[in-house]
Amino acid sequence: MKTSRRNFIKTTGYVAVGISVVPGLAWAITEDCEAFPEDVNLDNLISDWVQILEDGQVRIYTGKMELGQGIRIAIAQVAAEELNMDIDLVEVHLAETGVTPNEGYTAGSNSIARSAMTIRRATAAASAILLDRAAQKYDLKREDLYLKDGMVFTGVTGQAYSLADILEGEHIEEVLPEVVLVKGKKDHVIVGQPVLREDISIMARGNSVYVQDMRFKGMLFARVLRPLAYDAHLTEFNKERAEALEDVVRVIRKNNFIGVLAKDEYQAEEALKLLADDCTWEIKKKLPAGKDLKEYLPGLTTQYESVVKQGSVNFGNDSIKSCYFKPYIMHGSIGPSCAVGYYNEDVLHIWTHSQGVYPLRAALSDLTGLPEEKILVKGVPGSGCYGHNGADDVAAEVALFAIEHPNTHIKLQWTREEEHAWEPFGSAMIMELQGELDASGMIFKWNYELWSDTHSTRPGGKKENLLPTIYYEGTEKVKLSGFLGGGYRNSQPYYRIPNLQVEANFFDGPLRVSALRSLGAYANIFAIESFMDELAEKAGRDPVEFRLAHLDDPRARDVLVRVREMASSTRLKENQGIGYAFSRYKNSASYFAVAAITELVEGEMKVRKMWGAIDSGEIINPDGLKNQTEGGMIQSASWTMMEEVKFNEDHVESVDWGSYPIFRFEDIPEVEVAVIDRPNEEPLGAGEAAQGPAAAAIVNAIYNATGKRVRDLPVNKNF
Repeated sequence: MKTSRRNFIKTTGYVAVGISVVPGLAWAITEDCEAFPEDVNLDNLISDWVQILEDGQVRIYTGKMELGQGIRIAIAQVAAEELNMDIDLVEVHLAETGVTPNEGYTAGSNSIARSAMTIRRATAAASAILLDRAAQKYDLKREDLYLKDGMVFTGVTGQAYSLADILEGEHIEEVLPEVVLVKGKKDHVIVGQPVLREDISIMARGNSVYVQDMRFKGMLFARVLRPLAYDAHLTEFNKERAEALEDVVRVIRKNNFIGVLAKDEYQAEEALKLLADDCTWEIKKKLPAGKDLKEYLPGLTTQYESVVKQGSVNFGNDSIKSCYFKPYIMHGSIGPSCAVGYYNEDVLHIWTHSQGVYPLRAALSDLTGLPEEKILVKGVPGSGCYGHNGADDVAAEVALFAIEHPNTHIKLQWTREEEHAWEPFGSAMIMELQGELDASGMIFKWNYELWSDTHSTRPGGKKENLLPTIYYEGTEKVKLSGFLGGGYRNSQPYYRIPNLQVEANFFDGPLRVSALRSLGAYANIFAIESFMDELAEKAGRDPVEFRLAHLDDPRARDVLVRVREMASSTRLKENQGIGYAFSRYKNSASYFAVAAITELVEGEMKVRKMWGAIDSGEIINPDGLKNQTEGGMIQSASWTMMEEVKFNEDHVESVDWGSYPIFRFEDIPEVEVAVIDRPNEEPLGAGEAAQGPAAAAIVNAIYNATGKRVRDLPVNKNF
């Protein structure tokens, strides 16, 4: 192993704080490839997170990506609070290999709970070190000093000392105490406040923000010729007409991977059309077009897991059973995936909107054979995400182009059709429930069995999970097991039930699947909260009161009571119904309750109004929390009402917004969100809390409006 400062520190068993007073030296990153640092070894140390610049400003490093969730501003708030400085003096540097900490993926609603809280501790430790150094240097009493906007002040004389003068270019490394004293919650002035996001105004002005906007001098534009099916093999290849087009630079073929490089995107598209006509594919395996997936998919089961079993679930004659279905749904990214690549002197540079730059780097190493230290991956915001969409795949494809055609920047922008047809979808799921009440009308027995494909095949260092691998290597499709636990996320109800059993069955389905916002929680909570209404009806009780009677956690009860209060003054019109639902995401994160009003209008079902109440513990930015929750409710309403991936015997048919409709503006209901602040509780992730309950509240409202119980999604198939 190459000896470095970080490796040395690691072997000593200490944790160190490193503060550089030389801005932009070892850490300077520009879009010029030559400016990438060659060897910055980053471990999980405080010095990975915070850097004090010579002018007193602060640069924060996070391994998380900005996906529209507002993590950049939330992290800046946390850092500015601990360093007692104006938030405009804090710069947040997002995920980049060799520069930022390796925090894996930006996923699972973990960015605030992990990255932001680590940065809180790191900046608090840095603040203490700076005050100590000032006291030592100027022979002052430590307790008289305080930090303010990048300067150290003395409360006695008001004298100010710049950090540059205090440190005089010295790079400090000190042992970090196990316990870091952070700012008291009652003293917070920035955390807990709504702070405007400057990046939104930049987007609204149409300035360059996204990887899709990137341009380099002499850059070439790439396109990939897609096979006719997942398991199609090239049998005839003719490139002459495509290669003869003006401004077409090269047609590249390696095994079944075929691509075009051109000086402009139009000519690349024209060449692709000719190649599509001049190449022939053999389709080896057909898809189960026309099958009833609710009946077909359980027959593909290959694995079983007992999630929980307590008591006995031997049912009597008075139990009720229901079976629910969720189809394949897609991310529906508004901006199709894109990446830029550059290969020069054995070093590969990738600009990407991947949710995990380090895992992507490892997978690219596996695919290309390049050592990881020769691959530099920089995160750049992309438009549209919500999970594992095509971002990693397009990055892998542009990497192959760059290696095949070095010394030139190459951009690969997927089309709408590619994004819809080739992204990994959220798995279809089947959920079968059986429940029984005791003599007092309480749930006595509960059995839950689900069938699902995996819910994450993110690259994670494995080339097999990258779309181009089998085509580039000419190998057979290999499907890895992925994250099976995502299938039974939130499958265990958060209610007090004495006899309980949850079982999960995993199938190897026909479509490519991976992580989509909330993973299996969306379908599981949809089924559980629908069934709770069915049991409440059997018990003859109000659905909200029925839930409250089975909840011991006061925070869970609070969100339900709050949302009922929010909706209490509503007077329903003819053909309208109101429904409620609740869950605690992952049974360990945010609490969320929701109410929805639906209305049947001339045979078409509409969602008119939704209320949500969320408890995410300590709030960093209430606007960000509301935005996340509102977005989750609306996205879930769209999934629930109309979204479904359709396919024929060869491939996906949902290739545009006509064949895969999502909510338009006129479909979006009025949404109102209340936030319950718990400043003395740990902050919890909120980005995936709303999806499942929102779906259940809608179908419960539909039942109350029409008497029709929707168990198979999407809703619009039923009206």
